[in-house]
Amino acid sequence: MDNRELRAALEAILFASTDPVTLDDLVENFPEAGGEAILGELEEIKRLLEENVGGFMLEQTAGGWRLATRAEHDGILKKYFARRGESRLSIAALETLAIIAYRQPVTAPEVSEIRGVNCTAVMHTLLERRMIRVSGRKNVVGSPFLYRTSREFLIHFGLNDIRDLPRLEEFGDLIGESISEDLVSVIGEQRAANAAQDEPELAMNEVQSAAAIDDSRD
Repeated sequence: MDNRELRAALEAILFASTDPVTLDDLVENFPEAGGEAILGELEEIKRLLEENVGGFMLEQTAGGWRLATRAEHDGILKKYFARRGESRLSIAALETLAIIAYRQPVTAPEVSEIRGVNCTAVMHTLLERRMIRVSGRKNVVGSPFLYRTSREFLIHFGLNDIRDLPRLEEFGDLIGESISEDLVSVIGEQRAANAAQDEPELAMNEVQSAAAIDDSRD
């Protein structure tokens, strides 16, 4: 298989796949080509799509590659799918998602406290939409579930990693909806408070580490 055939095969897989395609999966499918050649063709597909600007592009998201529509067409797509009755996340769901995204891992009571309303039903919807996932239990009385954003969250918003989240103030731009300034402030204050609570523990760990080093030298 020459480079042109490999590129065409990759384009077909990317077009047909509903999820981001990982490099490992492609290497497994084309072992004779090798990872370096496949990665080179992916970059070439991306370059060609950027050079000949059309309705979609190739992007890296959630650890894989996928064909995606361009940001400048978001308004048209929203209007089109709204007319078709496609379900969208409500403002309540998006606000709840913002809290989880920037405070994770977080419990349902903590989310409800930040929003000022009971978020149980909204979080159930986010679980059904696979935007969030259970990631364990918090070591407190009652052992409530801890929640994090999911791989589907990364895919939905075109992020390759949770570290790619924009600044909290810019989250509204990412989701295409305005988030209450009051809510942004509360989330920010909660993050600052958590960081302040963590500092004594971090300092103690540093002291213990330094003591351990001194003991080992003795």
